[in-house]
Amino acid sequence: MSEPRFLVPSTSLDLPALLALTGARLVGAERALEVTGVGSLEWASPRDAVFVEDLSGEPDRRAALAATDAGLCLVPPSEADFAPATAVVLASEHPRRAFLAIAAALFPSALRQTALFGPGIAAGAAVHPEARLEPDVSVDPGAVIGPGAEIGRGTVIGANAMLGAGVRIGRDSAIGAGAVVANALIGDRVVIQPGASIGHEGMDGAAAPSLGRVILQDDVAIGANAAVRRGRDRDTIVGEGSRVDALARIPRDVVVGRHCLIYGGLALEEGATVPDFSICGLPGELRRRPLKDIQA
Repeated sequence: MSEPRFLVPSTSLDLPALLALTGARLVGAERALEVTGVGSLEWASPRDAVFVEDLSGEPDRRAALAATDAGLCLVPPSEADFAPATAVVLASEHPRRAFLAIAAALFPSALRQTALFGPGIAAGAAVHPEARLEPDVSVDPGAVIGPGAEIGRGTVIGANAMLGAGVRIGRDSAIGAGAVVANALIGDRVVIQPGASIGHEGMDGAAAPSLGRVILQDDVAIGANAAVRRGRDRDTIVGEGSRVDALARIPRDVVVGRHCLIYGGLALEEGATVPDFSICGLPGELRRRPLKDIQA
């Protein structure tokens, strides 16, 4: 990357580490390599990794691959001959997946929110004396944590976020700036991005009060400004490992299964049940690709 101002690599990866991490096959002779970043074909440096998928029928992209300055090219076996001689070439049946594994290893801090003001409870945060916080919880300025709230070790609460009374959040989770969480039980390693609303009633709350909860299971991610409403007749549940994109709306009494993907802007029907491994609201350009090739 041209200016690593916001994300600095935590390590570098040599060829043996890259082979172990990706499970890819080396094409050509082994040589010295040190990867410290990732990039696109056009902007990569000799210390960056890039990837391409099948480029059949895309002569311009093949030309860009041949001209790249990247030090490491992850390609499907069919594209290995088009990579430049200056690069180390690793062939993989899933080059995108290998590329993401490298990016995660180099930039682990990009996988979850970090505390803006550093570890601990910052000045200006309001934590009710009846709230219970395990060690290593970080709370940024302006955040409000209500009575009886429980927050697990390693969790980060962003600036001006609000956690209502009795909310429970597991370990190593992240609540984004300005997010509001109420009437919710939240698992480990959950990410709620800025501005999301979790656990509130719908517009007709005065006429038909909602008495259920929101349950976000482990490893769920909720996008910026998404809304997950508390249940009325049953709990609203988002299952383990599922992703709800920005501006999506999960109405009350919805049950989203495990490892689902809800695309941005989609509003599910009230009371709907979404089976495990479902993709909802798939954008038109992705509908033309096999589902096995779509990476959440």
